[in-house]
Formats: sequence, C-alpha cells, structure tokens
Amino acid sequence: MQADVKHSIIHQFYTSDGQIGLRVAPATLAINDEVGLLLTELTDVYNAKPTKGYARFITAEDDVDEQQISEFPNHLRDWRSGALDFIGLTQQGAKLLHAQLQHYGILEPGFLLFAAYTQLGQDYLVVAFLPSKEGVTIAPDLSVDRSSQLDINKVQLAAMINLTELAEQPDSNSYISFIKGRVGRKVSDFFLDFLGCAEGVNPKRQSQQLVDSVQQYVKEQELQPEQASLVRKSVYEICDNQWQQGEPVRIRDLSEQLQATVPSERSFADFSSAQNIGLAEEFPADRTTMRKLIKFQGQGGGVSVGFDQTLLGARVEYDASTDKLTIHGTPPNLRDQLRRYFGIDS
Repeated sequence: MQADVKHSIIHQFYTSDGQIGLRVAPATLAINDEVGLLLTELTDVYNAKPTKGYARFITAEDDVDEQQISEFPNHLRDWRSGALDFIGLTQQGAKLLHAQLQHYGILEPGFLLFAAYTQLGQDYLVVAFLPSKEGVTIAPDLSVDRSSQLDINKVQLAAMINLTELAEQPDSNSYISFIKGRVGRKVSDFFLDFLGCAEGVNPKRQSQQLVDSVQQYVKEQELQPEQASLVRKSVYEICDNQWQQGEPVRIRDLSEQLQATVPSERSFADFSSAQNIGLAEEFPADRTTMRKLIKFQGQGGGVSVGFDQTLLGARVEYDASTDKLTIHGTPPNLRDQLRRYFGIDS
C-alpha cells in the first residue's frame, strides 16, 4: 500500500469471567516500518475479499431502529473539525464497539485498529477488528516462547471510510466500504451499528441491472452479432478497468466511452435513463456479475460449463429443442484427462 500514514492506534478487547473487556491505548502508534507492514497486509487481505458492501452514515432523516443510531459519526465530525483529537476519536469508538459486543453477547477477543492515511490524493480512515491466535516465537536467548499473534488473514470485520468523498459528496451512498460475510449482512450487523452506517448501494444488484440494460440496449439497437459482441466486451472492459483502479462505474462516462467505440444514434446513457429500472448513476462494479456480458457459465448436477460468448455458434452450438450443447474441440487439459481415462495413447 503506497500510503502516507498520518495516525494509527490499537485498542484491545479481552474476555474475563464470561465478560468482554476493553483496554484502551493511551497513545498512538509510532509511524514506522512495522506499522506500515501491518497496514499493507491488512489492505491486501481487505482488497482480496470477494464480497464487499457499501454504505453511508445514518442521518436524522433515516427511519431506522434506535440501536442503529451511533455517536461515531458525530465523533468523526468533531475529529475532522479539530474539536477532538485522534486518540479521543478512537477511544470513544472503542467504547461504542464494546457496548455493541456486550449488547449482542459476543465474547470475541481481538484488537481494534484505527488508521488514518492518504492515498492517491484521498484521505481514508480504516477501522478493523483484528482477531488473534496463539503461536510460538523464538526469544533472543533462542528459547521457544508462546505469544499472541494477529491473525490478519481471518479479518471479517473491517470498514474503510473515504473521508475526502464524505466531505465533497456527503449525499453519496458509497463512501464507506465494508467486508460483507458470505451469509449476507448478518455477519457485520453489530459492526455497522457501531459505526452508525446504513447499507447504501448493492454492487451485485446494480451490476446485474447494468448487464440487463446492456442486453436490452443491444436488442433495441438491432445490432449485428459482431457489433453486439463488441458492445458487451467494451462495457465489461470499462467496468473491469474501474474495478481494478478502485473506482466506481459512472454511467455517463461509460456511455461516452462506449459511444466512441461503437457509435450509435442513441447513447447508452439516454437509453438506460428512459428505462427507469433503478440503475444508479454511479456504483462500484461487481466483477463476477459483469462477466456475464462476455461469458456463459453454469453448474449443476455434477457438470460445470463455461465459455466465451463469442464461441456460441462457432465452436459451441446449442439446440434449444433438445437442450443439447455441442462443443467442438475440448480444452487440451480436459482432452488429456479423457484420453488417459479411455486408455488412448497410453
């Protein structure tokens, strides 16, 4: 992570007599290589998580349950204005999370990390609950000693707040990103409640709506197969490039780039706006969902099949009347397995 770390601090949660306890740090961490390595590892693990949610802070206008109303946004605002220092912000935050852990009856020891940094001209605050594990280490006298170590790879509770976007676009629905558990938001309920967040935009749903809109756009424009394929591929590449840069998809920008590649009488932006299907003007793309524009894939009944859409009608044929898929020429590694299975050339 090429970032300029401004402040960082770690508070500890521990269990004792069936209760969850909190020990707050009195000072920030020194800015050194070890802290930089910790944040780099955490960022790498965070970015590698396949599913993330996007959120915004709850406001007075929101109709939410009382337990979702948190003082954290107010503390954050005080810190940004200079009315509260970083240590005070994080200590107040740790106490809020402690209250949530007690409320949900969660006895999970670990460490709460707050880190403020600047990256690519954007200010961020990362808040992460770091689990720990027991391990062994070699002491200076070469003896073996037990130690408690951070288990960064097991991080499931973490959020990144884009402070620059929050200041410049307070009405945005996605200036906060967080790790979303495999079973949905339930895994991170108490963590979002502690931060005072409400999920603002669903990347999978928005990406699926974009895929559907592109398919409808291609059909309405009555494009030739080659042009239709180029439109789908171009949209996927634009979205994938945004994903790799950590930037959201902006429909207006996507439409302009698409128009430059495949000129049309009606722009995609005008088409999608007229459809009124709830496609947001800006949202983080879900890479897996966007692949539906360029690939067919599915699995079930012990069979898994996937191929580029451009192969349909060429190397791959589908007979809808018999539901039969014919593949001409198998992948080399699959062909080798089949030949060995049937004893060919062995």
